[in-house]
Parts: sequence; C-alpha cells; structure tokens
Amino acid sequence: MSAKKILAGYKIVDCTVAMAGPFATQRLGDLGADVVKVEPVSGEWQRFAAAGGAGRTTINASFLSLNRNKRSLAVNMKSQSGRKIVQDLVAGADVFVQNYRPGVAGRLGVDYPTLSKLNPRLIYVSISGYGSSGPYASLAGQDLLVQGLSGAMYSTGRAGGAPVACGIFVADATTAYCAFEGVLAALLHRERTGEGQLVEVNMLDAMISLQMQEISVTTIGGRGQIRTEENHAHVHIRAPYGVFRTLDDFIIISMPPLAKFAEAIEEPELAKFEEERDGFSQRDQIHRLTSARMATKTSAEWLEILRPRDIWCGPVHDFNAMLDDPQVIHNASMVEYDHHTEGRLRTPGFPIRFEKTPASIKMGAPLVGEHSREILADLGYLPGQINELLASGTIAETLVQQQQDESKTAPGQRAMDDDEQSEKIKYKNYLKGIIGEKTNSVGIGVFPHDHSGGSDKIDNNADIPDHEEE
Repeated sequence: MSAKKILAGYKIVDCTVAMAGPFATQRLGDLGADVVKVEPVSGEWQRFAAAGGAGRTTINASFLSLNRNKRSLAVNMKSQSGRKIVQDLVAGADVFVQNYRPGVAGRLGVDYPTLSKLNPRLIYVSISGYGSSGPYASLAGQDLLVQGLSGAMYSTGRAGGAPVACGIFVADATTAYCAFEGVLAALLHRERTGEGQLVEVNMLDAMISLQMQEISVTTIGGRGQIRTEENHAHVHIRAPYGVFRTLDDFIIISMPPLAKFAEAIEEPELAKFEEERDGFSQRDQIHRLTSARMATKTSAEWLEILRPRDIWCGPVHDFNAMLDDPQVIHNASMVEYDHHTEGRLRTPGFPIRFEKTPASIKMGAPLVGEHSREILADLGYLPGQINELLASGTIAETLVQQQQDESKTAPGQRAMDDDEQSEKIKYKNYLKGIIGEKTNSVGIGVFPHDHSGGSDKIDNNADIPDHEEE
C-alpha cells in the first residue's frame, strides 16, 4: 500500500515560467498535489532555453529539472475561449500561482480580484521581481540583477576587486522556497478559517531576507562589508575562513580556534593572534599563513590531521565528486526515475524527509499539452468540444502513444532516430504554421513557434513573464 501524500487532493494551477515559480510548484507536486502547468500552445519559454545548452531528446535538462509531478495544459490565454478554460480550472482549484509582470494577469483575466470572485477559497500566489508596485515594478527581475541589487555580491571577493556573484540561481531558488512556504501557510490558515487570500512574493525581498544576519551586522552592529586583499569567504567571519590550495587540490578551513589550529598545522605564528580581535583586523595575514601551510600537504592528508581534532574543514567538490561522496550516497540525495521520452533520469531528490508521508515522483516533466484532453475532460468538456478547441488553436496536445510507436527503431539506433523524429515533428509544425492547418495535435513534443491563430491583441509577451529568465 502506497503512503498517503501530505498534499494529496489539493489542486494547483501553475501559470509560471523559468525557475522560481516552477520550482515552487514542483515542490508542491513532490508532496502529492495535483499540479496543472498552464503553458502557451507553443510551450513554456524554458523548454527552448536550456541552462548550459544541456538538451535531451525532446525536453531539455532545465525543464526536466523544474517540472516533474505536473500535468500540462497547453492553451492560448490570449483568446476568450482559452481564458474561460483557465477560469474553469481555477474555479475548482486550491492554489493559483503566476509570475507575470504587473498588469499582465489583469489583461489575461486571471488577476486576483477576478479569480477570487470565482473561488473565494483560492490561495492566489503572485511572484514578481521587485514587488507589485514601486519604481522597479515593471523591470525585469532576473536572478543576477537581484543578487546585485540586494547587496549580496559585496559579501565575498577581494578588496578593490569586482563584486562576486553566487554561482547558483540563489535568488530564484530562495524565492521558490518563499512561495512554497507561503502556499503551505496560507493553506493552513484556510483550513482554520475557510478563507482564501492573496500571497505576494518578490525576488528582491526574498534575497534581502536570506541575508538576515549579514544585513543586521550593518544595521545593528554598524559594521559594513569590509573585504580583504586575500580571498576571504565572508566579510563578517573571522579568519581563517575560505578555500585554500593544497598540494593536489583544495580544502576548506572554517574559523578554527587559532591555538589548536596553529598546533595542528605546525604554524606557531598563528597562536600569537587573538581570535576575536585579530581574527577580523588581521584577516589577510592569517589567511596568508594558513595558505602557505595548506600548500605543503594533500587535501586527504590535511583532512586526516584536522578532522580528528574537531577542526572544521572539508573537501571542495565539483558535481561529479559530489555525486560519488559517501554521505550523498547514504542520504539518497539523488533520485532516479524513468521518463516516457527521455529514458532514465537522475536528479536531486527531496530535502525534507517525512516519516509517514514521504515525497515521491509520480511522473516526469510533461510534453507540451500532454494532458490537455485529460484536464478538459476532468472539467466536464465533451470530446466534441475538446476537438473543436484543438481545431481552433485554443489548446494544443501531444499524443505520447503516437510518439512511442513512431520511435521504434533497431537496437543501437534510438538516440539518432529520436533526434531525427524530433526534427521531423518540428518541421511538420512549422509547415502547419505556414499553410494554416487547423490542428494542434502532434505525436511528439515541441512547437518551435506559436502558430495557433489565437488573438494577439492583449500583449505580444503576455504569456512570457520575463522577470526571472536565466
């Protein structure tokens, strides 16, 4: 008997793109919610913009990583019939999530005042770059831009050097977790009161909140972000604190007791410094002394010396080394599952462990409109009505079974033939756009352009909120 999921029975309408929104709704899906990804008939923007150029046969790695446990409804929201479909969907939903720029939701008929009238119990989550109002409300709020605006880049790097960006999409990820947290809190409030509500999350505030301690050191303690000549890892932490080159690699040393550390690495000069005073004022000198000693042994040798003495230290992994780390393997931090077009996939799993209601992957990321027909049938649309919506270009679908049948090839030829099949379908869709063929049903998945014939009078970019594109 399968374990019951915490959010089983809750319905989420996901009108988000890029990372922050999709990552938040994926977390809800991991906990068992029924997440319907509403995307344009041509497919969400992230389908065509793979981070690192990491493509797959049909769906790229970026989209796969952020859209598991979701069903796809491909619909032209710029048309009246398309907007009605989404409103019908919201009428029976628990949560609606969007990351449009301010004003776009209203033009598409999915703003909070409209949807809350249809469904007073609805939790409506609006994710933006800087907030729904103010001098920056209409600006693009991409991750790197928000890192810079939030002050975070001046907490690392060398004095006189350029500010240093975080090497992950930290603003997007933090915003995603804030939205995820906001949904759960709002659902708890609704369980107690029956009330739905508007939940607003923006990337700038999320990044500022993430720096609770660092910013408070400035606002309460009066200490600014004073960087050093050496590459110290944090402006508010005493030395040694950073990454040091060893004889064969690198090692991390994290603010050890200086007397103990001096003895362990056989550097008596370090014992002369007073930790809480000199650890800040003499950071460069302490860093240089540490650096010179670390370069005399291998990383493994230093770990064997320092760890038994309870001196905080550790290796510096790239992703491949991390995947082979014994603690990562023990934790089952990565999960593997079979995707219906991409084969066996390995991705990060679930950071929160529940004893009685574990998270799981029930489906991989969907193809464009893979579940359009199924979702409309759930809403009470008859087969004839669904076919009319397909013919008019209001919705689109991908027929997975047809793709599977057409992709049968000789052993050893699958990867090549899948690529050829994908290109064949893309070309077929391109021709449909030129000759105006009235169908949006295809056997495999991506529409390179929107040739749906739907109205474009609302906003040429209304369904592509670019405030967080990577």
